[in-house]
Amino acid sequence: MSLMDWSNYRGALMGRIGELSKLSPDSVGGYMMASGAGAKTNHLDEKTRQLISLAVAVTTRCDGCISVHSQKAVESGATTEEVAEALGVAIAMNAGAALVYSARALDAVDAASKK
Repeated sequence: MSLMDWSNYRGALMGRIGELSKLSPDSVGGYMMASGAGAKTNHLDEKTRQLISLAVAVTTRCDGCISVHSQKAVESGATTEEVAEALGVAIAMNAGAALVYSARALDAVDAASKK
C-alpha cells in the first residue's frame, strides 16, 4: 500500500513549477543553477548526490524533493538498501521527524521502482 501517488504528484508539481518559471524565470533559473552545480565539479557521482539529496529531503520534510530525488536515485542505480542506509543517516540526524519522512521516502522509491 502506497502512502500517495508519487508519480502523479511529481508530474503535477513539475507542471506548477513550469508555471512559476514563466512567472519568475530568474528565481527558478537561480535554483536550477544551484541545483546543477555539484554535477559540474563531479567529485561525487550522481547516485551519491541523489542519496544525499533524498536524505536532506527527509530532514527538511519536502514531499516534492522526496518525489523528485527518489526517482533520480532509482534512475542513477541506487538500491533500496543504499536508500535505507542514507535514510538511516537522516534519521540519526533528525530523529523522529526523519523517521516518519523516511517511511514516505521508501514509499516513493517503491513507487518509482514499480514502473
